[in-house]
Amino acid sequence: MVLPDDARFDVPGNPLDHHPTWKHAACPTCGGPARRETDTMDTFVDSSWYFARYCSAQADVPVDRDAADYWLPVDQYVGGIEHAILHLLYSRFFVRAMRQTGHVDMDEPFAGLFTQGMVCHETYRDPGGKWLFPKEVEHRDDGAVLRVGSGEPVTVGRSESMSKSKRNVVDPETIIDIYGADTARLFMLSDTPPERDLEWSEAGVEGAWRFANRLWRMIDAPGDAVVAVDGEQPEHFDPRADGSEAAVVFREMHKTIARITDDLEKFGFNRAVARIREFANVLGDFHGDDAASAWVRRRGLETLVILVGPMMPHLAEEMWQRLGHDRLLADTPWPVADPALLVDDTVTVAVQVNGKLRGTIELPKDSADADARAAALAVPTVSRAIAGGEPRKVIVVPNRIVNVVL
Repeated sequence: MVLPDDARFDVPGNPLDHHPTWKHAACPTCGGPARRETDTMDTFVDSSWYFARYCSAQADVPVDRDAADYWLPVDQYVGGIEHAILHLLYSRFFVRAMRQTGHVDMDEPFAGLFTQGMVCHETYRDPGGKWLFPKEVEHRDDGAVLRVGSGEPVTVGRSESMSKSKRNVVDPETIIDIYGADTARLFMLSDTPPERDLEWSEAGVEGAWRFANRLWRMIDAPGDAVVAVDGEQPEHFDPRADGSEAAVVFREMHKTIARITDDLEKFGFNRAVARIREFANVLGDFHGDDAASAWVRRRGLETLVILVGPMMPHLAEEMWQRLGHDRLLADTPWPVADPALLVDDTVTVAVQVNGKLRGTIELPKDSADADARAAALAVPTVSRAIAGGEPRKVIVVPNRIVNVVL
């Protein structure tokens, strides 16, 4: 059926709904009154140009050319693999057409594409073969059974992408009611790289919940003193040259800032969360009691809250206020790492005997081969492996490994 060429677009809504001679017709089978389907476009097609409209949402025309030229193309597209055809292909088609009509001046709608994984869960069936929701299933030592009713056995199927048809979905409202939205978000970001499928796990959510509580305790009742919000750096504290524990923690803070900033730029959310946990451990084990330690602890706690902000924005805002800040965390600049604090003065070097790891040694960075050789041969486990003999060869790979060949 050919669409009409005299449809009107001056009335809101679907123009085919307002076209009486096309919408209403005779049934080709019985000749009786009939109504043609007016919804002729898939929803993916309908949404394939919305990014251009967002550039000027209040404009009186579909696309404001100046605004579109300023904002487009979209910097980053994030979507599931099902978008590869149903949305990306349609969007490219629309942009080619809109370029010819003068609405935009670009060849491609999206500058970057990131294909995310799917959220997966086990599937369940009752004895009659009916699909079951996870909340209807109780896991016992002797297997899975129906949670309510007769306690009949449940067939556990393989883990698949969550779908309504197979009912292997977890209601986010249930998780949010129990743990909060921030905990659910942290778990989903920390469990697996975003390009891979995520296996939904109740234990994983509980782990994120415990970490969230630990963060709150660190901020709400720090075990050691911290300086005031506007406290000045102690006059004689130089984290670049100081060998104190406070200086080590301060340098580790800047390394964490640099690593997490890089992780977020590369969509490495799970790595970023892991580094946040590592730095939280560093701060938790830090118990210096001098002025420098109090100042570093303040800077460390603030940095920890800022870094976790993108993952847990609600809790982070509460912790930021608890630290004494009046300004919103969302309005606070992202921390910048000091390049001078990112370089280690020492390196950990592995020591092998005939290719088998026997220990490690700490050496000044770029140590001479002779010094590395002497330190490696002095390791007790290496001495025992040599058993009083003379090494045939000692191979030194600077800053990485020493291999003793017998």
